[in-house]
Amino acid sequence: MTTMVPGQRWMSNTEAELGLGLILEVEFNRVTVLYLATGERRVYAKANAPLTRVQFSPGDSIESIDGEKIKIDAVQEQDGLLIYIGKNESGDSVTLEEMDLNPHIQFNKPQDRLFSGQFDSPAWFQLRYETWRRQEAFQQSSVKGLQGARAALIPHQIYIAHEAANRIQPRVMLADEVGLGKTIEAGLIMHHRLLNGLSKRILVIVPDALLHQWLVEMIRRFNLRFSLFDEERCQVAAEVGENPFLTEQLVLCGQGFLAQHPKRQQQVLDAGWDMVVIDEAHHIEWDEQNPSAEYRFVENLALSTPGLVLLTATPEQMGAKSHFARLRLLDPDRFYDFEQFQAEQKQYEPVAEIAHRLLSDSALTIDEIDTLQQLIRHDHAEKLLAQVNQADDIRAVRDELIQLLLDQHGTGRILFRNSRQTVKGFPDRQCHAYSLSANGAAVEDVYQDWLLKKIKQLGSEKALLICHKAETVVALEKWLREKHGIAAAVFHEGMSIVERDRAAAYFADPESSATILLCSEIGSEGRNFQFVHHLLLFDLPDNPDLLQQRIGRLDRIGQTHVIQIHIPYIENSPQHVLYRWYHEGLNAFQHNCNGAAQVLEQVQPEL
Repeated sequence: MTTMVPGQRWMSNTEAELGLGLILEVEFNRVTVLYLATGERRVYAKANAPLTRVQFSPGDSIESIDGEKIKIDAVQEQDGLLIYIGKNESGDSVTLEEMDLNPHIQFNKPQDRLFSGQFDSPAWFQLRYETWRRQEAFQQSSVKGLQGARAALIPHQIYIAHEAANRIQPRVMLADEVGLGKTIEAGLIMHHRLLNGLSKRILVIVPDALLHQWLVEMIRRFNLRFSLFDEERCQVAAEVGENPFLTEQLVLCGQGFLAQHPKRQQQVLDAGWDMVVIDEAHHIEWDEQNPSAEYRFVENLALSTPGLVLLTATPEQMGAKSHFARLRLLDPDRFYDFEQFQAEQKQYEPVAEIAHRLLSDSALTIDEIDTLQQLIRHDHAEKLLAQVNQADDIRAVRDELIQLLLDQHGTGRILFRNSRQTVKGFPDRQCHAYSLSANGAAVEDVYQDWLLKKIKQLGSEKALLICHKAETVVALEKWLREKHGIAAAVFHEGMSIVERDRAAAYFADPESSATILLCSEIGSEGRNFQFVHHLLLFDLPDNPDLLQQRIGRLDRIGQTHVIQIHIPYIENSPQHVLYRWYHEGLNAFQHNCNGAAQVLEQVQPEL
């Protein structure tokens, strides 16, 4: 740095708007600068002051404190101070000491800063350049928005999120089996589209029981700050005469709230969205002749929204018609008639067989090529089929044929479903059945005695109990508390959302005295209890998909223990029959059974 002398003019690198600074005082380790244009005074550490010496050269134009413009012919230095010699606008010779320079001179243009010597060291330039270069690479990255989640991402989640998020209008159903991370996939899709400017306004509709879980997950994992909407918040906005759903860009609300307030449904439709995400979408009921009010609302929302993402682990839990109804929401042109949809389903076997052959490396026979010609109706198909056995890049040709098959048969590219058979990392399961004898005692007492013994046997190990009815949960909690002094957390649909969240947090706290959480069926959806490895099925559901949802609360990627499933039953009771069918017929306690719903349709009368 140039030697500092009182009277010199210096410019601040960080506050150029202050104008020319005048050095007032230079001490051993500090320097005092007065900025006459603003009246500001600064004291800097001499060793690292953010200052640049102002030195003009012959040919430059300067201005005196009196406003006289001078073109410099020569520059002299005397005792560390500069003296400028030049001519004014009248052509007269003028001498101007640097102390008399106009303090309002600023160097805002890049060339001004360069020519006045006001630039940083090459190291700072290199740092800025490298930062900009990396920012450019990040902005152009195909995985921008998919990398920053606070989650251990799994390949199938990245693939689905990337595939769906980059579509012009993402309209998909995420139907991975329980525990495979559909919420993470939906969060990745939203995060990607928001960061890349592909979507700005997003509405998420979830079961009321999952509102706070979604709110926390989106903040904690993706830093997406959704606003939670309920009737109280909407009434506040209504008082000033505005649509409450226009006050926020990212909105989260419950299915029950919208079902109870039709006026809010119309406001949601009027607000306009870039994307709508609906969790546990299998609850949307549909009848071709008389669709429910909830379905009509979602259908209107789907028609007016470019992006629609439906989440369900059990797409056919409510039957084939219900599954078709959700596909119809996503693509009404493709899925327009239920009978046609069923007819197509019967043709899946030859489509699957030919797709399997395309995935192999062996050559296709003439009959197989003829089959493909019949299955694929596309102008480009004939050219592809001519190259299917001898093209330079056979894999690319066959992949394109597979994509055409997907588009024209089955659910196409709108449904993504991964199974546990193809994804690694799940724990083992062990099934423990308990045959109970009533011997004239009330069935309720027999089950309660078994539960008491099991709780005592588990000691400090936490357990999750799921049964069908909320009344059973309430009665069990009261019996444990009043008769035996055992603390239990409860979770059922009769509680408010906040009460449910508190109960789940109380149970999850390792310091709490509650070693068992008593849940009604509502606890089998959406919640994550993978820190528990004992599941007590106090009764069995009559739907195998619902059974897998119950087990899926514990059986998730990240579970570190073998899951212990406990099933009590009275000999020759309905519970005993269901247990035998699930265990001996489907092996559903040890493994997920993908075709269980179809098997149920065939054997339900006999069962």
